[in-house]
Amino acid sequence: MYVFFAVLLTALAISSVAFASAAEGHALFTADNVKDYGLRILNFVIFAFLLYKFGGAKIKDFFMGRRDGIKQDLDDLQTRQADAEKKLTDVESSIANMAQEKQQILDDAKAQGEAIKAAIIAKAEKDAQALTEQAKRTASNEAQAAIETIRAEMADMVVEAAEKIVAEKLSAEDHEKLVDDYLTKVVLN
Repeated sequence: MYVFFAVLLTALAISSVAFASAAEGHALFTADNVKDYGLRILNFVIFAFLLYKFGGAKIKDFFMGRRDGIKQDLDDLQTRQADAEKKLTDVESSIANMAQEKQQILDDAKAQGEAIKAAIIAKAEKDAQALTEQAKRTASNEAQAAIETIRAEMADMVVEAAEKIVAEKLSAEDHEKLVDDYLTKVVLN
């Protein structure tokens, strides 16, 4: 309300100066001039009153709403600025931590690689040991089989040689005596 009347008085003062400068050389306050000036002021006051009466609330609401809108926009901007600053801080900290995370990932990958390498070497050594043991068993079994084969061949050769010797030295009479002795032992047992 105070602003309205301040604007009104300022407009009247400016218009009076303009009116005075327009009447150069003439008497400023003649009856016609004062009457014209008074009617103009009365016209302006009526216009301002009607404007205030019928549109004052709407004008006031418009400017108040505009002020509230601007205030809300400023508050929103401050909130968004605070959010943006927080996000910026988060991004900066994540960028700073990125070097550490990269190094951590590399260290983890290297440790995992070393563990896999150790596991592969241990498995290879275990497999090599198992193959060595299997080769030893196979060699032992083959050696045992070879010894058995040689023994069988030796036994056959010994039997042949003994048969030859016995056949050469044994007479028919000795042969019969041996057969009888053998049969007697078999029967008795």
